[in-house]
Amino acid sequence: MSDTPFGFGLPPEEPEDGDEGKKKDPTGGGQGSGSPFGANPFGFGGLPGMGGGQGGADNPFAAMFGAMNPTDLGAAFQQLGQMLSYEGGPVNWDMAKQIARQVVAQGTADGVKDASVGPAEKSAVEEAVRLADLWLDQVTSLPSGANTAVAWSRAEWVEATLPAWKELVDPVAERVGTAMGDVLPQEMQAMAGPLIGMMRSMGGAMFGQQIGQAIGALAGEVVGSTDVGLPLGPAGRAALLPLNVASFGKDLSVPSDEVRLYLALREAAHQRLFAHVPWLRAHLFGAVESYARGIKVDTSKLEEAVSQLDPTHPEQLQEALQSGMFQPQDTPEQKAALARLETALALVEGWVDAVVHEAAKSRLTSADALRETLRRRRATGGPAEQTFATLIGLELRPRRLRDASRLWASLTDARGVDGRDGLWEHPDMLPTATDLDDPDGFVHREHLDFSELDKMLGEAAKGDREPKDGDGDEKK
Repeated sequence: MSDTPFGFGLPPEEPEDGDEGKKKDPTGGGQGSGSPFGANPFGFGGLPGMGGGQGGADNPFAAMFGAMNPTDLGAAFQQLGQMLSYEGGPVNWDMAKQIARQVVAQGTADGVKDASVGPAEKSAVEEAVRLADLWLDQVTSLPSGANTAVAWSRAEWVEATLPAWKELVDPVAERVGTAMGDVLPQEMQAMAGPLIGMMRSMGGAMFGQQIGQAIGALAGEVVGSTDVGLPLGPAGRAALLPLNVASFGKDLSVPSDEVRLYLALREAAHQRLFAHVPWLRAHLFGAVESYARGIKVDTSKLEEAVSQLDPTHPEQLQEALQSGMFQPQDTPEQKAALARLETALALVEGWVDAVVHEAAKSRLTSADALRETLRRRRATGGPAEQTFATLIGLELRPRRLRDASRLWASLTDARGVDGRDGLWEHPDMLPTATDLDDPDGFVHREHLDFSELDKMLGEAAKGDREPKDGDGDEKK
């Protein structure tokens, strides 16, 4: 688990290129620093007129009213008004969307700007997904899960995935946000109503800022809708981002059509799994919600900050938030929820890795190189892992991904494609974290056939619904 989940407090440095990777953007913004949030985890440096000058990222309110050119003054007041007037849920998602779009518009660190997808790129993605599905038909018993294939710009990826991010992050933000209004004694809460309302409004805005920065940075890296191992896009829609696919394959010395096809195989394989394993999505998202229910906020720090807060100096709340008062405590319930989620994600990614390799190894000359590139991307902490570690305290374990891939490959050899894929029929049939340590033991173990049990239960239920005559016999 990350030491600073949710980004409260400074996120860890992620050097990208030796010493150069450790240099911070002096503005505290996201794109130039090792973390997508820079030195300011709430991203206030990204607000109009707040990127530099006196106060800068260390004091966003001083920056807002201090060294600012007149052109940006109106925009800054509008942003502040939105922050203080917000009355929605635990996250100001309108602000998150706005910040994410701003980050996307700035372009990535290598200077690549977002661009609309042209007809040729759309056609290439559609053809790649169509061919990928044909190849996957031969290596898995799960049918196609993609009703359509689409090519997205980075901005379109932001728009399409926001509903899933909302479902993932809201339970965590709700638990933390509730603590902001519960630290005062009950008899004082009525008197402090305006202050509590301001704190909740600013809390929602700060979450929105942070999450918007994270999603915007992630949009510059992901190649499809399932890069994080979760179904972030609409069901049945296989998606690739041509701009990011090109960036991914730029230095690989692999033909661009092979790169696109290999990534289409991975996207289409994920779509099959999530479309035809109906319990899987709820299982994964439910583990995140279980984690959120176990959050224990350090209310002593929060109480101290509230007792000393001067309403005429709202920047004190920002400083208090950055001091780490919202460090969630590790509990057995949280650890168990994260263990379930990490194991399930490893099994998903391991299955996709195994079936894609089987489909591509005899057809794409660069299949092995592309497979290893993607594995290393995960092992070095790719953008997806960093985002999850910051937002929900989850870090994927690359070792588990490799173990899961080997286990699925062994199951294919021992039981065939149908026997392997049949394990997805019920969550109790899947390997556990212990099984990943002993794949041979799992492969050769006898397993319950839940499909037969479901069949018997269904027949029994059908019999109960049959109309009866007056003597209790079935009507002929």
